[in-house]
Amino acid sequence: MQAYWLSLLLSAGAAVVGMWWCLRCISQARHLLDTPTSKIRSAAQGYVEFYGVITARPDDAMVGPLTGKPCVWWRFRIEEHVQEDNKRSWRSLESGVSDALLALSDGTGECLINPKGAQVRTTTREVWSGNQRHPRLPRKNGMLGFLSIGKHYRYTEERLQVGQPLYAIGDFRSSGGGRQGLDLAAQQGAVIREWKSDFSGLLQRFDSDNNGQLDEQEWSRVRLAAQLEAEDRHRLESLRPVQHHMAKPREAQPFVLSTTGEDELARGYYWQAAGGAALCLVGALSLAWQLGLQH
Repeated sequence: MQAYWLSLLLSAGAAVVGMWWCLRCISQARHLLDTPTSKIRSAAQGYVEFYGVITARPDDAMVGPLTGKPCVWWRFRIEEHVQEDNKRSWRSLESGVSDALLALSDGTGECLINPKGAQVRTTTREVWSGNQRHPRLPRKNGMLGFLSIGKHYRYTEERLQVGQPLYAIGDFRSSGGGRQGLDLAAQQGAVIREWKSDFSGLLQRFDSDNNGQLDEQEWSRVRLAAQLEAEDRHRLESLRPVQHHMAKPREAQPFVLSTTGEDELARGYYWQAAGGAALCLVGALSLAWQLGLQH
């Protein structure tokens, strides 16, 4: 009886997970297809998509950790070939992903992209095997080299490189260039909170009677000074050149960086949705069959 209930639970779980995955993939595909392509210079603030080319940044000096090839973003995995119970498989040993900012240009402007949390799809992918855990280490010689024979490792490295086309969809924000309006009350409050974090310094500036407290008149002076400081900061921010940034959206919208276009990405999501629908169908049929056996 215990095995029967476990089987029912697994079938119901497969149906639910398959349905959830199907709906999620369809939703992500629709986000990609329904969001119009924008130009960086004129893009509205919020959720947008861009097509452009990856450009070099002045401080870029990045290389792939396994190949040593120049790039602006990388992801790697090192696996070991193991045998357990007469079964051979690959066991993951190490993995990692870079988080440096990327630069995307579309001819109208440049946008810096924070890739943290993004689904990154790149056509530059290398997979190879070797006898050392880290392929860039010098090869072992003598007896140690002999002992390393038979230890097999598989390396995978993916990269984004300067000059590659890039499709990007995510949360877009601009700063500087006089683009941002001044919310005086919010900025004033932020300045006051900043000053209050160093309360002794605040007292030194505004406690005119040196009693260790700020009375109502002294707080009025604090608020006035904070207002003037907020206005000065906004004025200086407006003089800075405009900068565009893209990052992961706060809401459950897809954040995707890809060297292929949205049509191919959407097609992939639809295939995943079909797989989820198939899993849901198999789970539902198995559940119905098992329940039918009890009647």
